[in-house]
Amino acid sequence: MSRRTPSPALAAREQSDARRRALDDDICVHIFTSSSVMVGVCLTVVGILRVVVTLRSEDVLGDDLLTINTMIYLISAFAAYWALRTRSRKRNHRLEYIADGVFLVGMVFTVINTGFITWAMTVG
Repeated sequence: MSRRTPSPALAAREQSDARRRALDDDICVHIFTSSSVMVGVCLTVVGILRVVVTLRSEDVLGDDLLTINTMIYLISAFAAYWALRTRSRKRNHRLEYIADGVFLVGMVFTVINTGFITWAMTVG
């Protein structure tokens, strides 16, 4: 029996598919690690903010907003992790898109929170 060698077009397409899968995994890994780090950052800032609030004897809305921000990043991390664990390419792309979008919403919300906390601390 003779073994057939794949055509150059088929080999190029398989190579392109392999690169795309690697890129998809790479994006998911970056979203997952960044989201996880941002969860830790938000939790740290909530702790620091609670100390400041206790010392100043007044409450600010910033810690509540940061808690919501933490949940947004956690959703992004879960979606990215699920995308990394799935075997279905279609589901991977859908979850990757969700993780990316939720992460960007979290980043925008972080900027809004930063402005709000800065404003609340300087006015009070």
